[in-house]
Amino acid sequence: MDAFEHAKKIKLAIFDVDGVMTDGSLYLADDGQEYKAFNSLDGHGMKMLKRSGVELAIITGRTSQLVALRAINLGVTHLYQGAEDKLSAFLELLEKSGLDPDACAYMGDDVVDLPVMRRCGLAVCVPAAPALVKQHSHYITQLPGGGGAVRELCELIMQAQGTFEMQLAPYLK
Repeated sequence: MDAFEHAKKIKLAIFDVDGVMTDGSLYLADDGQEYKAFNSLDGHGMKMLKRSGVELAIITGRTSQLVALRAINLGVTHLYQGAEDKLSAFLELLEKSGLDPDACAYMGDDVVDLPVMRRCGLAVCVPAAPALVKQHSHYITQLPGGGGAVRELCELIMQAQGTFEMQLAPYLK
């Protein structure tokens, strides 16, 4: 089954942050403040995906107030930060949502994402991911993390589910 067919079943899209929603760079100031750059096209893609009926989640190993604020801005329903064991967070999310793993997409960029990627219905990675992660992905985005990869996945899911044109309609009046 190809990625498009897997995408038809998705009810929950889960994203890692560093390397997926950002380019993976960590900007740290002398005072310990952390800075991240998020792509506005990715953010709008996530908002359209949510409006199309797919819930959003973030599972990230790091903890940042900035990520919490971004999640609120995007309407992310489920946020797991400081998740050193991403599989445990995923299993908790499945229990809370009542969803089957096949109804979940997960987008990651490194080996720490593999336990979830190997169990979800649609495993996606960015082009900079290590070879092992690519081997376990149903889909490898053309665009890089922090540079449109998230939007690419959102559009793939909406296209597979027939909701993409409806999300674009308000902008084409």
